[in-house]
Amino acid sequence: MEVQELVGVGIGTGIVVGPVLHASRQAAAAPTDAASTIGAEAELDRARTALAAVSQQLRERAEAADEATRDVLEAQALMTEDPALLDGVEAGLASGVTAEKAVADAFAEFAALLADAGEYFAERAADLHDLSDRAVAVLQGRSTDLVVDPGHPYVLVARDLAPADTAVLDLDRVLAFVTSEGGPTSHTAILARQRGIVALVGAGGVESLPDGTQVIVDAERGRVFVDPDAAELADAEARIAAREAEASAPAGPGALADGTPVKLLANLGKPGEAKGAVEMGAEGVGLFRTEFLFLDSADAPTVEEQTESYREVLEAFPGKRVVVRLLDAGADKPLAFLSPGEEENPALGKRGLRALRASEQVLQDQLTALAAADAATDAELWVMAPMVATVEETRFVTRAIHEAGIPVAGVMVEIPSVALIADRVLAQTDFASIGTNDLTQYTMAADRQLGSVAALQDPWHPAVLRLVSEVGAAGAASGKPVGVCGEAAADPLLAVVLAGLGVTSLSMSPTALSDVRVSLARYSMDDARAIAHAALAASEAADAREAARAAADTTTAGKIPA
Repeated sequence: MEVQELVGVGIGTGIVVGPVLHASRQAAAAPTDAASTIGAEAELDRARTALAAVSQQLRERAEAADEATRDVLEAQALMTEDPALLDGVEAGLASGVTAEKAVADAFAEFAALLADAGEYFAERAADLHDLSDRAVAVLQGRSTDLVVDPGHPYVLVARDLAPADTAVLDLDRVLAFVTSEGGPTSHTAILARQRGIVALVGAGGVESLPDGTQVIVDAERGRVFVDPDAAELADAEARIAAREAEASAPAGPGALADGTPVKLLANLGKPGEAKGAVEMGAEGVGLFRTEFLFLDSADAPTVEEQTESYREVLEAFPGKRVVVRLLDAGADKPLAFLSPGEEENPALGKRGLRALRASEQVLQDQLTALAAADAATDAELWVMAPMVATVEETRFVTRAIHEAGIPVAGVMVEIPSVALIADRVLAQTDFASIGTNDLTQYTMAADRQLGSVAALQDPWHPAVLRLVSEVGAAGAASGKPVGVCGEAAADPLLAVVLAGLGVTSLSMSPTALSDVRVSLARYSMDDARAIAHAALAASEAADAREAARAAADTTTAGKIPA
């Protein structure tokens, strides 16, 4: 009998076998238009209490969550406290409905307004629906928690997973995530990459599988095999064993099959993450985000405070490259002492280098601290500026970095203008690092924090890949390094494409290093260029992904065991 297959977007190259378990909550009736029996004032008190309870729960979970989840949960808590939301609830109650109905309608209206106005908020559409569900659940006196405790490892199946859900899961028992919605930049996908969990997103039909159904989740093939036969199970077990052997082998430097080096680096958000990155085989740091020092502070940290934190990171990588990104404030990372305040569209406003140029003392203090940390350690410090748009900006920041005594200066390629004149930009600086998350956002005019346009936020889109190829070609012509430090670098197949486009280093969450290292080692540079060419020739992101997979499968080294 032919094994049923469900198709989705795989995260990583992992493969697992296990039983399905659906993420579920206590059932509840949807709010109705039934009239309130207690009056608008009493209903408003109920709504306030429910929203406060949800906010408190989110903040409590944020305290114990990983950094990425914590940021999202804190942003969601702020949303439940937004006076505009409560105004919407109060307006709804004027029609005589219950608090449940008014809250649900206010969230729905708020989400629609945000999508229409294009405002910049750190949450996705699925998260908005989750907040609404949680508030209504409190009003109805039911639990907001997922009911997931089978007592054994399982494949977690859901429509999508909200950050507040994943924050309380026992991830040691989760073999894989499989969602029917979401894409490669969804919270589920990001969490899976960070924690090294096998995942498949956008797998339509998976929610119809009964609990206990045996499945193979194959991220590399982008497939869920339902009730697999003996042959499929044997193949899966053989590939799992092979992956375990590869993972346990000593982590050498990143390279293609013909020996072409592709340096594999780690993305870090705070000094304490350095030790784990070293243990996972990082050859250095390709992106150290310095915002951790500045968040939740009314004043900029002192030079001494900054120096100590930078030194901690540099000391963990003696003799190795550590790329530090200058403060990227603005948009979703507002800072009281630096951000410009209210802007119509902060994603296109005074963020990154633009904000630093408006407050040059903050920039000078940061460069002074970095230079001091560099002088006290043996790491190879590289410093780059975010949100560079012009050659003039490139000259300015490169000169500032060099004058501070730091020999290697670079710029991030996040704005299409810089990619299109990469030859002129690289003539003025020492290296370029492509931030694919923002580059995709600005290329596709799709705010990467808005769920309503999440489908467009895909670095596989040929328009994005073409911009990457422009930067890669400019780097090769000038003999200057070109890295990628966005989410794209953690995709094992896309990593091969990027190498084929001229990228010389890849930086990612440390848990993704092993899969990417193995994937690169399968292909020669000629293979990588052919795979990249196939992706570039496609018209849509999904087509580019499939074309790359088909091209990879035609190479002897690239064939996935059948």
